[in-house]
Amino acid sequence: MRKPRPAKAPDIGEGKRGEEGYLGYLLRQAHGMHRLRMERALAGLDTTPPQFLVMTMIAAYPGLSNADIARLTLLTPQTVSVIVGNLKRAGAVTRTAHPIHGRIQELALSPSGEALLARCRGQVRAIEEQLVRGLSAADEQVVRRWLVAVAMEPAGTAG
Repeated sequence: MRKPRPAKAPDIGEGKRGEEGYLGYLLRQAHGMHRLRMERALAGLDTTPPQFLVMTMIAAYPGLSNADIARLTLLTPQTVSVIVGNLKRAGAVTRTAHPIHGRIQELALSPSGEALLARCRGQVRAIEEQLVRGLSAADEQVVRRWLVAVAMEPAGTAG
């Protein structure tokens, strides 16, 4: 027997969109809302969340190549190439030839890129604080540890 169709789709927090939902779906739902908040926060700086992510990784790990940044950011090499090209044209990123492997271009933020990243971080700080609002430091650490563990689990080991 078929279940009757609901009068309307559930809101976030209701039914399968709430605590009864699959964890994978809830992660996706949370990610979607987080990305929307990031887009809104960075829009005034003419920066996208992927650009912010790329600049963050370049600042944290200067000298890496586009391919390295793609792996760190979980973006495709083609997407990172476009982002880096746009950031370079805007004067936010510099490329220099690797001292040994000249075909590899090492990335770094320029002074204007560092300033842009600082402004972006100011916008993102409130979103990060909102994510942990209501969590104790210990609870936050549990969530961080769990998220890292989920990301580290090798594919195909569930069962």
